[in-house]
Amino acid sequence: MNFDRNTIIGFVCLALLFLGMFFYTSREQKAYQEQKRVQDSIAAAKRPRLDPMQVRLDSLRADSMARVAAAAGLDTNARGAEQTLVIENSVLRISFSSRGGQPKLVELKKFKSFDSSLVRLGGQPGDHLHYRLAGTGINANSSDLNFTPGAITTGADGSQQVSFQLNTPAGPVVHQYIIPKDDYLIDFNLQVPQAYAQNGNLSMEWVDQAVQVQKDITYERQQAAIAYREDGDFDDYNVFKEGPRKLDKPVNWIAVKQQFFNSALIARNNFSSANLAWTPPPSEETAGNKYIVQSTATVQLPLKDGKAPLALYYGPNDYKLLKRYNLEMENMVNLGSGMFAFVKYLNRWVVLPVFDIFSKMTTNMGIAILLLTLFIRLLISPLTYKSYVSSAKMKALKPELDKLKEKHGGDQQAMGVAQMALYREAGVSMFGGCLPALVQMPIFIALYNFFNSNIAVRGKSFLWAEDLSRYDTILNFGFHIPMLGDHLSLFTLTAVITSLLISLYSMSMTPTQDNPMMKYMPYIFPVVMLFFFNKLPSALTWYYTVSNIITLVLQFVIQQYIIDHNKILAQIEENRRRPKKKAGGGWAEKMAQMQEQQKRIQEERDSKKKK
Repeated sequence: MNFDRNTIIGFVCLALLFLGMFFYTSREQKAYQEQKRVQDSIAAAKRPRLDPMQVRLDSLRADSMARVAAAAGLDTNARGAEQTLVIENSVLRISFSSRGGQPKLVELKKFKSFDSSLVRLGGQPGDHLHYRLAGTGINANSSDLNFTPGAITTGADGSQQVSFQLNTPAGPVVHQYIIPKDDYLIDFNLQVPQAYAQNGNLSMEWVDQAVQVQKDITYERQQAAIAYREDGDFDDYNVFKEGPRKLDKPVNWIAVKQQFFNSALIARNNFSSANLAWTPPPSEETAGNKYIVQSTATVQLPLKDGKAPLALYYGPNDYKLLKRYNLEMENMVNLGSGMFAFVKYLNRWVVLPVFDIFSKMTTNMGIAILLLTLFIRLLISPLTYKSYVSSAKMKALKPELDKLKEKHGGDQQAMGVAQMALYREAGVSMFGGCLPALVQMPIFIALYNFFNSNIAVRGKSFLWAEDLSRYDTILNFGFHIPMLGDHLSLFTLTAVITSLLISLYSMSMTPTQDNPMMKYMPYIFPVVMLFFFNKLPSALTWYYTVSNIITLVLQFVIQQYIIDHNKILAQIEENRRRPKKKAGGGWAEKMAQMQEQQKRIQEERDSKKKK
């Protein structure tokens, strides 16, 4: 028992698309690994040797800051000890430092890291948001100076406000922060004497080190990127592939993006320009926090009457939440990019709204994915039904195909021409099995991006999967197998097994053919799936498992109880009795001409053999 031509075409289409996606993602990973190797080598060459005086220098940091402030002629508060203020709303816990009057650490109260602690953004050594105060009796970075914190006040809307002030010879410097009651976006109003601006701009530097929050740090590093909005257009780049970038047009915001979270610096009236740089993490893994990336953004901030409205975002890559800000920050949620960018529209307009409806109906994300699968299968059911009808027609033509095999013997070319002519005469589409596969493949790619970036499934467990946003693991090998990895996913196994069952059932419903390659098709494809699916999010492999089970049930029910095979035979005979129209222009006409030409060539060969 083997596949009919329809099924083979469908499998070939699907396999080619899978291999294309596999090649694309593999190439991305190889580029990342090669760039990482080069950057690690450069970093190792540049890494300074341990300085025996470093400990002493660190211990004198506070005294150094005091000397800077004293030399600048600032008041005694600028030379004071660092103070920390903690402000909380329903989603954030923010620790502000008086040193520089800036956020020191932000914790997301609704999200856990891989080690079960709260997700932390910022708070790493070297992180800062500062600008240069030069002229009028001062020359220092704002992060080196101690601001005086004001009282925390609460507004009528539940928002909290705090200000940090530094008195300078040219006037007060004020950092005002407004923290909303239930949001991740913090208003940051900056007041700096115009005397410290250079050509109307304040030179500001933002250094942010993203740290590991996902279990798979290698994959998390591959997802890291800098995103920004320049001259009204969104863009992002993975710095393991590209170098530093200079932005000469007005920049609305800059963000350090991880797989599910981001930190962003926003200028309400735009930055005049920006320079972006990225430093990869060290190659060695150390205890404690593991760096994903360190970014440095140097921006020119226009001051108008000594004021500049800014904002800070510390939160999840939530598409609906980010879209609400009307800053195009929702584009950071990767719903489709690169050669598969077209699927983002399918995700935005269909998958995301439908999934939101189902996720509101149940708190179990596994059930929501099951409902989404049922919806998608219902959507493509007309194509699926046509595919099954086409298979039934193939089966009905089996006696005539057997006669053609007996007539042409081992001449595969003649058999192929005769078979295509028979299908055409009976009204059977040779691409009946390809169309459903072609339709389902963009859906699969869309769902890959959707589940890989959807914050709603992160940390949600289902059955044996601890986190639907990453692969499930039932067996750790303790060593790495090329392409497969160091683990085995159970949902991947269920997807592979159900795919194999579909193939075997399809074989039993289709006419026998002599092509030996077809004997191995039902086994080759599931093996390819095993290697490709093993590292995919368990939400996706669960979707594929459910979809396969639906396919098995539909195949059995439609073939056994819905399709009338006698009616199919009658329809084939009716198609034959109809007067044949000349093939239309384009592809159909060319195929008809090719068939006739091949048939004539074969007849000439046969006549020569008889002579």
